[in-house]
Amino acid sequence: MTLKRIHGGADRLVGRAFASRSPVLARNGMAATSHPIASFLAVETLKRGGSAVDAAIAANAALGVMEPVNCGIGGDLFALLWDPDEEALVGLNASGRSPRRVSRSVLRSRLASAGTDRIPLYGPLSVSVPGAVDGWFELHDRYGRLPMADLLAPAIAYARQGVPVPQTIAHHWSEAYATYSNHRDSIGEFDNFQATFLVDGRPPGEGEVFANPDLARTYERIAAGGRDAFYRGEVAETVDAYMRRVGGWLRKEDLADHAGEWVAPISTTYRGVDVYELPPNGQGAAVLQMLNILEGFDVAEMGHHSADYLHVHAEAKKLAFEDRARYYADPDYIDAPVDELISKNYARRLRDRVRMDDVLREIHHAPRPLDRGDTVYLTTADADGMMVSFIQSNFHAMGSGLVPDGLGFGLQNRGALFTLEEGHPNVYAPGKRPFHTIIPAFAMRNGRPWMSFGVMGGPMQPQGQVQVLCNMIDFGMNVQEAGDAARYRHDGSSSPTGDRMTDGGVLRVESGVAADVVEALRARGHRVEVTRGGYGGYQAICRQGETIAYHGASEMRKDGQAIGY
Repeated sequence: MTLKRIHGGADRLVGRAFASRSPVLARNGMAATSHPIASFLAVETLKRGGSAVDAAIAANAALGVMEPVNCGIGGDLFALLWDPDEEALVGLNASGRSPRRVSRSVLRSRLASAGTDRIPLYGPLSVSVPGAVDGWFELHDRYGRLPMADLLAPAIAYARQGVPVPQTIAHHWSEAYATYSNHRDSIGEFDNFQATFLVDGRPPGEGEVFANPDLARTYERIAAGGRDAFYRGEVAETVDAYMRRVGGWLRKEDLADHAGEWVAPISTTYRGVDVYELPPNGQGAAVLQMLNILEGFDVAEMGHHSADYLHVHAEAKKLAFEDRARYYADPDYIDAPVDELISKNYARRLRDRVRMDDVLREIHHAPRPLDRGDTVYLTTADADGMMVSFIQSNFHAMGSGLVPDGLGFGLQNRGALFTLEEGHPNVYAPGKRPFHTIIPAFAMRNGRPWMSFGVMGGPMQPQGQVQVLCNMIDFGMNVQEAGDAARYRHDGSSSPTGDRMTDGGVLRVESGVAADVVEALRARGHRVEVTRGGYGGYQAICRQGETIAYHGASEMRKDGQAIGY
């Protein structure tokens, strides 16, 4: 159906004309998620005396019910957290590993018999250990105030009673089901997926009520039995039996052996702002590399979304993503030169490769463009000053397409992000964490917390984070405007999973980029497409002033909302 524009749009009294609304302001607590009810439940958790961590867990559990097309406990989790008691930023990597019983030679043989040399996106070979529930308990053990059963109770109620599906989630649900239906042969067992995620044999439409009683029972097991209920108890036994039946290699021993890891964040400065990310196996270092390259250009003088501005952003992204393809992998298997990669000296060397009158078409290192990732990002903050930057995903939409019997959640397909290229840092190995796309972000000013934020969407995430920061730091936008502004997305860079950029890729922009700018970029050598969708989703909480005053934002591209009290 083609939608016709009825009029030119509303006129805002203050602020930028493109902003969907003003920021949400509050002093006692804030939550910004991709579903209004999840945000509401997070704030209710804060009002009952819960910490920002408690609120984040309650929201994530709810999103597993309400937005299963983008997240769930079959996936992984990463978090950055400002600890006001220690006055320190801490990081958690709760990503899972590949099955320990499968060697690369056995995997290659299995793939060869299927006529491919790459791990497929769907089906049993793409499954790795789900780390999200472990991440919940790692965070809760250290920073939780309310019992886990209290945090899961609202999600359990919604899973059992059902919840209406909002507009954007309904759209993605329909798209996802069409994709999974087309790949049902490679998935293998597809009946459980359909029984769990369809209503009357089809994906739920906008306003239709979706319930997931199987997930309610799984959450109840976790609430009663803790972490072990998932990784050592009935859930693990069910996953083991199911994976044996469908030809997968994930076993209960893999689940029992899993443990998340507290890690030190990495950082750089951008025009006086300290920006923090998690180290590999994620792609957060790409944000820092892009910012370092861009700092040498006067992007404010260039003008927002001018041809020069978009050109240097795209070229910086290509350069950073070459290193992402070459070095970002499980640090237990490679001693990547992360400190050098995010250094200002290295950025100067990369910046010298940017020409204002031409584009980089090939950069001499290796690997394949990723499929779009599907993720939820949320952020919470409490009255004590704790701020949580939290991201969780199944990787691609609903993951592998495999739903273990009676559990109500799909298993992630992160294993598809390994390469089988001999000698590559991200090459598959048993018990190894794959390259990861989901990255929470945090920024500080003068040693104090300033902003907890993230942008969803696979390789869009580093690009989106950089755009948000430039919007605020270089162009003075507020936290809501910074997310609502039109975006670009460069696709086709080299990647940790296989192929090499040889043609410069494609620069995609939203309709808010002026037509003459698009033509100027094309004249410079960019392949430019004006498209809708695929530009991620954004949430943020910005802390302003000496006393706590939170400014929350949740952008127009999702169904979400920021709520404070």
